[in-house]
Amino acid sequence: MTGSDRATGSNRATGSNRATGSNRGTERDSSATVAVVGAGKIGEVLLSGLLRSGWPAGRLLATVRRSDRADELAERYGIRVIDTATAVTSADVLAISVKPQDASTLMDELGPMIEPGSGKLIITLCAGLPTGFFAKWLPDGTPVVRVMTNTPALVDEAMSAISPGAYATGEHLALAEEMFAPLGRTIRVPESQQDAVTALSGSGPAYFYYLVEAMTDAGILLGLPRQVAHDLIVQTAIGSAIMLRDSGEHPVKLREAVTSPAGTTINAIRELENHGVRAALLSALEAARDRAREIAGEQA
Repeated sequence: MTGSDRATGSNRATGSNRATGSNRGTERDSSATVAVVGAGKIGEVLLSGLLRSGWPAGRLLATVRRSDRADELAERYGIRVIDTATAVTSADVLAISVKPQDASTLMDELGPMIEPGSGKLIITLCAGLPTGFFAKWLPDGTPVVRVMTNTPALVDEAMSAISPGAYATGEHLALAEEMFAPLGRTIRVPESQQDAVTALSGSGPAYFYYLVEAMTDAGILLGLPRQVAHDLIVQTAIGSAIMLRDSGEHPVKLREAVTSPAGTTINAIRELENHGVRAALLSALEAARDRAREIAGEQA
């Protein structure tokens, strides 16, 4: 079945908290002006998602370091690319999307520009950095919301975890959800769980790509052309993920449905267990979690 004759995203079963086709391409009645501060890859993903969901281009701003990057964003999305001071004075929401190691330098500049009681919402997408890190530069009472999203936002299939800082209210969280829902699904978690989220879903796409790469090599070893192996694995991954999402079944039950007694699958599972794949995954995610904590310590 080809792309032209298969069901499109508009008729898929979707979660209640993700944006569907019905609100894309139509302008929202949103009163918030959002400035993406440091519009790199993730910042651009947020901008494009907001535009696809109907957020008015006139209420989207961006800051970047390089003039060529500014021209690129302005031409591609029809938004204003401005300096930090203008972003602070013009935006209701400042979405900080710089690299964690650049956050201190940015906040040294940006923090003093924010007036006490201004009502501005700070949203941070910086991996590993807690809301308290940003609070050091901000007037007392400034709300900060921490968000960890991932790269499937590029195809509107992100998983975005949202956590409130000390002064963030339900209204602030709702606004953050409105911003990130067009990119996929959103979930609220306590900030204490954000390093685990970073390890699991933030870095998660890389683990799946690594697995697909290894399985493609295995397919070639078994005699399949590379493209055939790739297509088989990718579609199997898509179908399996949709079954896992939509069936509501535990992954063990779905796996057992494929695993016949004395069959091919159980032999493969035995080899995975013999090679400690499950234990390796546990160790890998712990290592990612620990690195997220280290990043916070390095920037403290």
